[in-house]
Amino acid sequence: MSSFSRSAQQWATFARSWFLIDARQQPPGKLATMCSVRLQGKHKPIYHALSDCGDHVVLINTKHIAFSGNKWEQKVYSSHTQYPGGFKQVTAAQLHHKDPKAIVKLAVYGMLPRNLQRRTMMQRLHIFPDDELPDDIRANLTEELQQPRKIPRKLSEYTQEEVDTFPRLWTPHEDYKMK
Repeated sequence: MSSFSRSAQQWATFARSWFLIDARQQPPGKLATMCSVRLQGKHKPIYHALSDCGDHVVLINTKHIAFSGNKWEQKVYSSHTQYPGGFKQVTAAQLHHKDPKAIVKLAVYGMLPRNLQRRTMMQRLHIFPDDELPDDIRANLTEELQQPRKIPRKLSEYTQEEVDTFPRLWTPHEDYKMK
């Protein structure tokens, strides 16, 4: 009996799993670190830098990623065409409007090691701007990973009781007029 469980455990260790990550309201950097660990296989006990033991990662809802602060306008993505005057700069908002998958793809690409396995690992990354998945990918999914950041609730999602019991930092006096 122990040999059966050992062989099943060994198969589960070496098999390629398919992980699902929901990118809604998540920062691209945190998503990229989660994806790069899974794509390289660093979460497995058999990891070695020269072995290709990474898993597939499926990212959904990349259209709804979130940056902190004013990074939508301040973060700049640069490229060069190798021709004179071919230096191009695009803000994160412009790039996201053009291609909702590009920011996350560039973040994951930058987190992977700079070697010949990088392209192979990127082929195991499947990015979708919405939550609609093809049937063949949906059939392969084995596990859904927890989001790296807790999504804050909107004010409209709180009940009136929760709003009333929330501690007040300041209570206006009776003749105060709200604008």
